[in-house]
Amino acid sequence: MPDHEVYDYVIVGAGSAGSVVTRRLIERTDATVLVLESGGPGHGEMVSNPSLWVENIGSEYDYGYAYEPHPATNNRVHALARGKLLGGSGGINALVWTRGHRADYDAWAAAGNTGWDYESLLPLFKRSEDWEDGATPLRGAGGPIRVERARNLHPVAQALIDSGRSIGMPYLDDITTAAPEGVGPVTLNIRDGRRVNPWDAYAERVLDSPRLRVLTGADVHRLTIVGDRCTGVEYVRDGLPATAGAREETVLCAGAIDTPRLLLRSGIGPSAELAAADIDTVVNSPGVGRNLQEHMILGGLAFEPYEPLGPLNNNLEGSVAFTRSRPDLDRPDLMIVAPQIPLVSPEIEEIYRPPPDSFCISPGLSAPRSRGYLRIHTGDRLEIQPHFLRERADLDALVDAVGLGAEIASRPAYRALIRRWVAPARPLSGSDAADFVRDAAMPYMHPAGTCALGSVVDPDLRLRGVDRVRVADASVMPTIVTSYIHATAVMIGEFAADRLAG
Repeated sequence: MPDHEVYDYVIVGAGSAGSVVTRRLIERTDATVLVLESGGPGHGEMVSNPSLWVENIGSEYDYGYAYEPHPATNNRVHALARGKLLGGSGGINALVWTRGHRADYDAWAAAGNTGWDYESLLPLFKRSEDWEDGATPLRGAGGPIRVERARNLHPVAQALIDSGRSIGMPYLDDITTAAPEGVGPVTLNIRDGRRVNPWDAYAERVLDSPRLRVLTGADVHRLTIVGDRCTGVEYVRDGLPATAGAREETVLCAGAIDTPRLLLRSGIGPSAELAAADIDTVVNSPGVGRNLQEHMILGGLAFEPYEPLGPLNNNLEGSVAFTRSRPDLDRPDLMIVAPQIPLVSPEIEEIYRPPPDSFCISPGLSAPRSRGYLRIHTGDRLEIQPHFLRERADLDALVDAVGLGAEIASRPAYRALIRRWVAPARPLSGSDAADFVRDAAMPYMHPAGTCALGSVVDPDLRLRGVDRVRVADASVMPTIVTSYIHATAVMIGEFAADRLAG
C-alpha cells in the first residue's frame, strides 16, 4: 500500500474489539484500513503463560492507570491495569471467558437499544469462539478464540467446587449457560495451555493484506472534525505529529478509559467540564465519561495451608461460582473465585501479613449499583473516580459475601486444606465485616459504561452529535455484565463489524 494518509476506515485501538473489527473489515470489504495502537507487540512468558498474568500489572504492557480514592474504601488508591499491546487488555488479563446472564443483555434492549437482547447477540458470541466440545445451541465452534475448561484443577479450585456444591450450588460442567448460577471449572481463552490473544486470533490471518496498515506506538490525541463530521484523527508516533483521514468512518476501540478520554480531548463531552479543562466544546454530550462501572473483588479471605499445595496452574484460579447475595434478586450478583496465591489488597497485606503459600477464597460483586465518572483536567490530567461502595447496597452485598466465604471455608473440602485463617483471623459479621470490606475490596479492573448505549452512542454504535464515528468497546455497556467482560468486548466488536461491513 502506498504510504498515504487517507484510508477508508481508521481504527483506534487494537484491543479485543479492535482486533475483531480489523479482521472483519478486511475479510468482508474492499476497504483500506489503518489501525493505530499506542502499545506494541506483546511477547514472552508474562503474556502467554496463564499462570503469570498478574506479573503484567505494572509492567511495560500496562498503561498503569489508577482509580481515585473514595471514602467508602478508606480513601485507598486502586491500581487499574490496561493492556498496552496488540490485543489490549485481552493480552494481559486473567483469561476468563464468560458471557454473563441473559438478563444483562435483555435489560439493554428493554432500555431502547434494539438488537442488544440476548437472543440477538447469541450468534455473535458463538461466531467468536471455538469451544473445545464443539458447537451446541449455546456454544460456537471454528471461531477465532479457542475456549477450554480449566484442566488438572489445583486443590483450592477443586475445593471451591466441592464446597459450593455442599452448600447447595448447582454444578456447572460448562459455566456458560444462558443464566449461569452455580459452580464449576472456569472457561479460559487458551490453546495448549497458552493464552489466545485476541489480536493474534483475529488479525493474524489478514496482516498480509495490502489494504491493511497497522501502526504501533501511535498515540491518538484527538479526532479531526469538520462541521458535524469526523474526517480522521491526529496522532503522535516516534515523537512526531501526524494525521490520518477516514473516508468512511473512524472506529474507536480504545476501551472504557481511553475512548472517552479521546472524545473529551476532541471537545465531545459535558460542556462545563470541557470549559474547565480549557477545551472548546464541539458537541455537548453529557454522558461521555459518566456511568463508569466496575466489578469489585474481596482481596482478603486468605488462609494458610497445612502443607504446600503443588505448583500454580491454569489462570491461578481454575474454578468460579455465580450466586446471589439475596434470594430476591433476579440474577446472581456475586462471583467467587479461589486464587492459588495470597491475592490481597495492600492494606490487608499490611495488616495480616499472609504467608507466601497462602491461598484465598475471593467473592466479588458482579452487579454494582455505584456509578463513577472519568474527566480530564487542564494539562490532560486524567481523573478516574469509580465511587466504589458509594451505594449502600454494594457494601451490604460484599458484607454478605464475607459471610458466604466463611461458610465455604468451613466445609470439609476446605477444612482439609486450611491450617489457619489468616485474613481475617476468624469469621466476621456486621460492622466488623463491613470494616474488613472497606480494607479488602479491590477492582477487578473491568471498567465499563463510559460511552453508554442510549446516551453517547445509538444502538448501531454511532456517536451521537458527530457523523462517521462509531464506538466499539466496553465503554458502550449501559450496565456492566454480571461476569468477566472479555467475551462481551469481543462480541461488541462482532456487532460493530456487522454494522460496518454487513
